[in-house]
Order: sequence, then structure tokens, then C-alpha cells
Amino acid sequence: MAGRGYAVFDTAIGRCGIVWSDLGIVGVQLPEAREIDTRRRLFRVFPEASELSPPLNTELAIEGLVAHLRGGDSDISDVTLDMTDIIPFSQRVYGYARTIPRGETRTYAEVAAGLRMSGALHSVTQALAKNPFMILVPCHRVLETRNQPDKISPYGGVISKRRLLSIEGSHQPMGQSLFDVLLPSSPPRVLG
Repeated sequence: MAGRGYAVFDTAIGRCGIVWSDLGIVGVQLPEAREIDTRRRLFRVFPEASELSPPLNTELAIEGLVAHLRGGDSDISDVTLDMTDIIPFSQRVYGYARTIPRGETRTYAEVAAGLRMSGALHSVTQALAKNPFMILVPCHRVLETRNQPDKISPYGGVISKRRLLSIEGSHQPMGQSLFDVLLPSSPPRVLG
């Protein structure tokens, strides 16, 4: 295993963390409620990482993440990821997720179908739930159902999928409220 470093950096949503090796980015940690909690999670998930000055690939990733979380139109799809410790199936899922355009979403079932593995819905869900590359692999763009964002993965800190989609300018319907259900959108027809 290559040596690993980490850095904590400011974004519009709080202090995030990033971990890298000589081969690329190993993980991204979205902010917890307090910076100390973000650092604790980084240490718990990546205990072998040391706080260091980031190399060029990591600096580019940080700049892209900062711009992205500010709502800017940054392209972070070419950031090199180190997937040495990621099983091949999850690598395929993450590769597919990286192709989902900003402002769009897919369901877990659509990702499985896109991988030509419709029977692997549970495995797709599990792979995305364990995504260590938050934002760089946009698992927040994959939803349980088309109109209901579920919670973010364990590496997501206190940030929700709904908030990340909002930052990206996604205008996905977020489900009906009780008010929408009780008041039909068109008046009822009178049958005569």
C-alpha cells in the first residue's frame, strides 16, 4: 500500500477532508457538525494517513470540490482516484456514477440496469453506501426512487443528498406534501 496523506479544507458547507496516496485520491470526507468530528472520522476510516501538504492531483481535487460545493460549474470527473482497495464490482458502479451529469439523477435500479446487472440492485445500493469518494463519485445523484432522496452514505457527515442536489441546481421533484395530495392540481370534472 502506498503512503497516505490527508488534509482538511474549507468549503461553502464546512470543513471537508481528503485522503490521498501516490496513486490518487483515496477518500473524501464531507463535514461533520464540528471540525474535530470530521478529523475523528478521517482517522477512524484512514488511520494510516498523516496530515501533509497535498500533491498537485489532490490540490486540483480540492479546488474542484470547493468550487463545486459553492455551486460553481467545476469539472472534477478527471481527478485520479486510487481504487486499489475497492472491489471490481464497486469500481464499475463508481465509474458509472461518475458519468451521471450534474443536475440529473438516477435510481439504484437504473444504475444496475445501466451496468447490465438488473439483478444486482442490492449490490449497487451497498457499493454506493460505502462510497469513500464523496462528490468525486456523485452517489448523491443516485436515489432510491425518482422523487425521494435518501440519506447520504456513512462518509457523508451531516450533509444530505437533497442539499447536495440543491447546490448542483437539480430541480428533481422531492415528493408530494400533504398539501399537494389534498388539493388536486386540476378541478374535478362534473359528470352529467
